[in-house]
Amino acid sequence: MSESITTLDELLNDPMIQLVMERDHVRAADLRMLLEKARNRAVDVDSRLDQPVVVPPAHIVASSCLKQWLYR
Repeated sequence: MSESITTLDELLNDPMIQLVMERDHVRAADLRMLLEKARNRAVDVDSRLDQPVVVPPAHIVASSCLKQWLYR
């Protein structure tokens, strides 16, 4: 691929990409849907960055994970 491919449409129209997608049984519509979902999730995460993250104190985390640590 060259650096001139800048859009998803250009990428999906690349013959090599089409061959790989055909081999892997991937449809362009499915790939677009997957990328759309990922973009929407990223937007959701960005919108939540303004809100404080509540993390429990270390002793609470440690007590809840104690069995996992002891019985590995």
